[in-house]
Amino acid sequence: MEPKQTSWSYLFWCLGLVGLCGIHRFYMGKWGTGLLWLCTGGFFLIGQILDLFFIPGMVERRNHKLSRQGRLVCVGVPAWA
Repeated sequence: MEPKQTSWSYLFWCLGLVGLCGIHRFYMGKWGTGLLWLCTGGFFLIGQILDLFFIPGMVERRNHKLSRQGRLVCVGVPAWA
């Protein structure tokens, strides 16, 4: 699995501006809150706005979790390195 990127998360966050709130949370692997955001309009837009500031930390935590599980593969880096 490749590391998650902050730029993609923000791009998916922008989809909330057209009514597709929570797509960035699905990208981060947060399926429960992603579904909640999708069904409630970004948790009544409050959660969507707060996520604007929380996305860098969410990306960092997700990548850290993936690396701990040994599921993170960096593109261009041999597996034996």
